[in-house]
Amino acid sequence: MLENHPQPHEIKLENVLFALGNPLRLAILQSLAQRGEQSCNALRGEIAKSTMTHHWRVLRDSGVIWQRPVGRENLISLRRDCLDQRFPGLLDALLTAATQR
Repeated sequence: MLENHPQPHEIKLENVLFALGNPLRLAILQSLAQRGEQSCNALRGEIAKSTMTHHWRVLRDSGVIWQRPVGRENLISLRRDCLDQRFPGLLDALLTAATQR
């Protein structure tokens, strides 16, 4: 799709787990799973843009999200199909665990 997005066969479990081991990135996963594609600004809230840029990069490079430019903004979406194909049940387990914490 876009540069810096790993192909589905390149997504590694250890990178996905590292990316989602951060509470903020896990919250982003939950938001995307519940609400679908969102703009960076909608997901950013009150957090500094530079901080969020780092988190977007970790999520994108690990294969958890798609980032696509639209005008002057990026839209973020969950790579659910790729992750479910590569690691069946992982996202559902993580999302369930996240709601129980």
